[in-house]
Amino acid sequence: MDHYDILIVGAGIMGASAAWHLIRRDLALRIAMVERDPTFMFAASTATNSCLRQQFTTEVNIRASQYTADIIRDFRAHTGDAEAPEVALVPFGYLYLAADPAGAKALRQAHALQSSLGAGPRLLDRDALAAAFPFIDTTDITLASHGTRDEGYFDGHALWSYWRRAAKRAGVTEIRGEVVEVDRVLDEGRIRGVTLLDRTRIACDWVVNAAGGRAGEFAKLAGEDLPVERRKRFTYVFEAERPLPAKLPLTIDPSGIHVRSDGALYMAGAAPPDDVAVAADDFTDQPDLWEDRVWPALAARVPAFEAIRLRRSWVGHYDMNMFDRNAILGPGPNCPNLVHCAGFSGHGLQHAAAMGRGVSELVHSGRFESLDLSAFSPARLTGRAGSVEGAVI
Repeated sequence: MDHYDILIVGAGIMGASAAWHLIRRDLALRIAMVERDPTFMFAASTATNSCLRQQFTTEVNIRASQYTADIIRDFRAHTGDAEAPEVALVPFGYLYLAADPAGAKALRQAHALQSSLGAGPRLLDRDALAAAFPFIDTTDITLASHGTRDEGYFDGHALWSYWRRAAKRAGVTEIRGEVVEVDRVLDEGRIRGVTLLDRTRIACDWVVNAAGGRAGEFAKLAGEDLPVERRKRFTYVFEAERPLPAKLPLTIDPSGIHVRSDGALYMAGAAPPDDVAVAADDFTDQPDLWEDRVWPALAARVPAFEAIRLRRSWVGHYDMNMFDRNAILGPGPNCPNLVHCAGFSGHGLQHAAAMGRGVSELVHSGRFESLDLSAFSPARLTGRAGSVEGAVI
């Protein structure tokens, strides 16, 4: 039976980030990533829209985004590897729109926090919004918040591929398989090994749960409960008969629909109206969603989008933390050597750098040494939801 110091369940962007940060700190470690689907055809890391924003409503999420912005400014310098890719940000900003007093109040509160941390958003009343973006219908808008710094698109796939490739080059093993059993020491709660679907047994000292939408199922195997559910998200890429005269920020409409420029095209996203938990293999489309909800909302907000042609679309999953829509990061209450890294609720890719570094710090020293991520501890899940992230798209 093979033995590893650290076994990471999942080789998506969270697993790859954790592996790279762990092995970078100690090349002598024996680390393995177990991945059930090496094609990553339906992984959230594959379906992501790969964007970065500073406009969150909780401090730690803002700081995690700021860290990502810092490292991708010069990723090669950050890694010290001349072969690392350039993943620089393509800026366009996020534009949050409020259409009622409650929405405007939420934007002002978020703006105060974001500004205090140097995130750089600007508040726009209806007239200022119309002047800045004359192609947007502002009739019902009471207030808007536009990000002016470190918000946009970056090549998240290149980041993920690099971490995975560099980790394996440094000695991390990638195993194809699905964990179906967890072997725990009953009187201590510690995990001492796992069994894969093909009955391969692997011994380990530490386990990192980076299983994405399946993190809840893996937690149950270890005797723990995570409030992580898979929720569908739909992405649409379309062209406009009359392209806009300027780039469109990633605009979050009060309807919940969001849309941005995507080169010469446009990219929109939406949740289904019911937004219920779905099975791991449920990626079925809902064609009526585009015709009945998304397109009408786009045309109402941007009149030029009345004449558009859908080019392609896809369905992905959020691994949604139903407790407070924040990450779950840290040792489980019943398994001291199990570190959960899950429940990112749609902003996992942009926070993967900070989370992977945090996992490494917890395993190596038992505490967070750089950015304090203790607000994400699984221990909070037994109480009442505290700081709920209000800016989940």
